[in-house]
Amino acid sequence: MSQAIILYCRGGFEKECAAEIEKFATLQQCFGYARTKDGRAFVEFHPYNSEDAEKLYLSLELNDFVFARHWFLAHSYLELEESDRLADIIPAAAQIGPCQSMRLEFADSNDGKQMSSFCKKFERPLKKALNGQNLIIEDANAPNLQLFFISGTRLWIGLDLPGKGNPNHNGILRLRQPSKAPSRSTLKLDEAFQTMLSEQESERYVQSGMRAVDLGACPGGWTYQLVRRSMMVEAVDNGPMQEELMMSGQVKHWRADGFKYQPMHGNNQWLVCDMVEKPVRVTYLALNWFEQRWCRYAIFNLKLPMKKRFFEVEKDLDILREGLSNISDDFILRARHLYHDREEVTVFVAINNYRKK
Repeated sequence: MSQAIILYCRGGFEKECAAEIEKFATLQQCFGYARTKDGRAFVEFHPYNSEDAEKLYLSLELNDFVFARHWFLAHSYLELEESDRLADIIPAAAQIGPCQSMRLEFADSNDGKQMSSFCKKFERPLKKALNGQNLIIEDANAPNLQLFFISGTRLWIGLDLPGKGNPNHNGILRLRQPSKAPSRSTLKLDEAFQTMLSEQESERYVQSGMRAVDLGACPGGWTYQLVRRSMMVEAVDNGPMQEELMMSGQVKHWRADGFKYQPMHGNNQWLVCDMVEKPVRVTYLALNWFEQRWCRYAIFNLKLPMKKRFFEVEKDLDILREGLSNISDDFILRARHLYHDREEVTVFVAINNYRKK
């Protein structure tokens, strides 16, 4: 029987991740408690009724979370004999049943990263032992066997159901800095496009020839990603833009305050914004663009305060949710603390249909 839910997060954001899973658990009447420590980069949620772990896991999607990078349904906590780790893992895996593959992972923390070489070495003998017991099968609908190592002798073992978690190892999409990009901030927007939109949404919302506005664009890190996706961009910033980016012929630079700027074209599809401002101010800025119908889609960052970060995110998302519901009956609102984010979260909004005025 499932004992817990394990959630990965960035180190230092354990309290926010814990508050989030406890909020969802309360809404689902799956009462329990979250356990973590600062810097561990993961959270354990323990329901008082063990059956509630599966109920809660199945009722939510990863997109419902802001601070969780990946999550899985934990069946057992194991303490292994260093001389024969397989002796305890194989019986636990047999209780779970056949899986299509296995995931050997660890926390994105100083302690967790020490497990990287161990997991690489241990993967081969573990796979051989699982195959010997017919616990690895060719079935795309079967779950993944999840092993989350806290140390070389302590781990959680459980299930990662298809489509429920983050397919990237350790829940992290690692991207290389493009050599021609003007700043490292470009990776934030690249990750957002790749992880916050489904494949079908990307095909619909991100198309060659679309018009976009980048508020606070200097020196062009986010504009670079729009140009890569063959969009025409209004880059708005009083500072200078990278010359090479301007030579693309896809960018028009407007020296203006992003909070006062009004778009030159009324048929913009995209708004992006990565300005260092109070999150509530950026929230109302983005909402105004939708209320004015200056765009249909947006990705923007909210810089978080030092304290009450979870409260701030909840407040800003509530403002957006209420405001968007006044202008559309069909919209998407998602927020995620991305790997390339730091003290900030990234928000994605899509208006599928505006309500008639």
